[in-house]
Order: sequence, then C-alpha cells, then structure tokens
Amino acid sequence: MNKLSSRQLNTLEFVRKNGQASNREIKEPHASSATPFTSRRRAFSPSVSRTIWRAYWSNLSEHQLVVYGNVTNMKGRRKAVKPLIGFIGQGYIGKNYADDFEKRGFKTVRYALEEPHISNKEKIAGCDIVIIAVPTPTTPKGFDDSIVRKSIALVGKGKIAIIKSTILPGTTRTLQEAYLNIVVLFSPEFLREASARQDVNTPDRNIIGITREEHRPAAEQVMSILPCASHESICTAEEAELVKYAGNVHLYIKVVYMNMLYDLAKKLNVDWDSLAENISADPRIGTSHMHPVHASGHSAKQGRGAGGHCFIKDFAALRELYEKNFGDEAGISVFSALEKKNIDLLKQSGKDLDLLEGVYGKSVLKKRK
Repeated sequence: MNKLSSRQLNTLEFVRKNGQASNREIKEPHASSATPFTSRRRAFSPSVSRTIWRAYWSNLSEHQLVVYGNVTNMKGRRKAVKPLIGFIGQGYIGKNYADDFEKRGFKTVRYALEEPHISNKEKIAGCDIVIIAVPTPTTPKGFDDSIVRKSIALVGKGKIAIIKSTILPGTTRTLQEAYLNIVVLFSPEFLREASARQDVNTPDRNIIGITREEHRPAAEQVMSILPCASHESICTAEEAELVKYAGNVHLYIKVVYMNMLYDLAKKLNVDWDSLAENISADPRIGTSHMHPVHASGHSAKQGRGAGGHCFIKDFAALRELYEKNFGDEAGISVFSALEKKNIDLLKQSGKDLDLLEGVYGKSVLKKRK
C-alpha cells in the first residue's frame, strides 16, 4: 500500500472517528481558534482518495467499511457498513477473486451451478457489489454472451454489477441500457490459469470501464476495494473491453511467432535457448510467452501454439469483429493466416484439442488434405 503523508494520516484519523466521507472529497479538521472542531472539504485526486480509503478500511473491524450506496444513519450519525460482495461463477476466475475478498475480511455470497453454491441464487440480489465471472465462449456460431446476460438479471435494484467475463466492445453499454436500475461496470481480468491466485493478490493493472460519467463515483469505490495495482484506470467501457482482447491477441501472436522462429532456428542449427535469452533481454520484448513448447494451464500436457481457455476463443472473436467492421482484405488475411498456423501447431502437438473443438467445431480436428 502507498505510504500516506502526515496530512493524509490526520484526515484518515478524522474519518475513522466520524465515519463520514464522500468518494472524491473527505472532511478533515480545520485549524481555527474560533471554531476548533469545524470541518472543511478537501478534494483529493482519485489515486490519493483510493489510498486513503484502503488505509482506512485496512484498520477497520468487520462491518465498519464505507462503500458506495451503503451508508446508514444511527442516532443522527452516519455509520459505515461493510459491503456484501456477490460472485456469480466459480471457475478459476470467480473462485480466486472470492477467496481473495474473504481473505481480506469481506463477507461474500458465491453462486454457481455447482454444489455447494447452487442454492445461493436468490441471495445475490441482496449483495451490494456483484462480480460476474462466467463463460463467454466463442463457438462455431460466433461469440456467445448469453450467460452474462442471464447473470446480470440477478443483481438487485440499486446495486453494482462488475463484469469480469471477456465481452465484445459495446456489450457493457447495451447491458446498462437494458438494466437502468443498477450500475453496470466492466473490469477485465488478467489472470493466468497456472498462477491465478497470485495474479489476483498482486495485480499489475486494475481497469474499470463505465458507460456514464455519473457512474464514476461507483467505479472509484469499487477500485478502492480491489487489491492495489501499480496501474489503475477508469475509462470508457469500450476501452476497457478492447484492452482485454488487445492483450490476449498480442500474446497469441507472440506465441505463434516464437514457434515459427523456433522452427527456423532448428533449421539453421541455432541454439534456441541462447537465442531466446538474447531476444528476451530486450525490455521491449521481455521474457513472457517465449517458450514454443509449454503447457497452457488448461492441462498439464505440453505442446505448441497458443492454447488455454482465453487465447483460442478471444483471437477468433477479435478476428470476426475485425472482419465485420473492415473490408480490409490484407488485414483479414493476416488474421486468418495466424489463426490457421496456430490451429496447425495445436493439432500437431495434441495440445488443448478440446478447447480447439469448442471454438471451431469437430471439423477442425480433421486432417487437411
């Protein structure tokens, strides 16, 4: 957590005693001989505001946490109430996020179609913040966000829904227009299957997308309950949605390219380990996704190509989105060639064939003549 200045610590102490604060401005003591206990408003930048809230919350006991839309009056004084966090979906994303929130002292409600969570469906409506992490598959019929749409209908009136599932740009906005009585936010997850718990605990980025400026305070409050990240951003929902695809497809392409370079190195009798080490020393390239033969995390089986739950389906979805929006034959051919090469790599090494079939259908596993 960022270190607070003495001025901010004084503000924090005042907040603790009074239990009063708004999102972007916090009341702090005003030194005056005439009125020593009066207050004045002090506006902080979003990052400082979140730092103060995080410091405040980390020192509070259970049920003493301020959150957007959940402050009650008791005997004329405002009492902060810790938010109840709901989770829809308990795959590796939803489960690890729920585990992290519970570890940090939040009460949670987990709903999924599997035991022991299947009986919690009706409890989701009572949650202050609901994190949705359900499958959004790309199938032979195209991108499918039907599970997200069914899930968001469970969020209670006046509550906040945070979509973690990968969705096409524009989806959050259509959902917000369909559900005007809740706040719908999009926050992409950047978890790797093999290290999801660590990625939740120590994120590199926290990004929250909004569809309306009046929802920025809700986004600020949600940001402040997430684990701290070195990069935190509130942007439009479309920007946040495209960030997720941009990152996954960039890494997909890097994996395919490294596999092609690996084959070329072998043909030229060049030691791959030495080559990879020297390439990755360039900070613009780095060490990630440099291994041509690896396990995706979906299974322990090692193989070649970009596999895993996200890469295959997200590349197919972005390629289709590009085709629909541009009559760019050269660009489309680039996407298609990369896709074909990756499919061949996966098939030849027998890696993640079930995921490949889920995206392209059974026909993709048939040998090409």
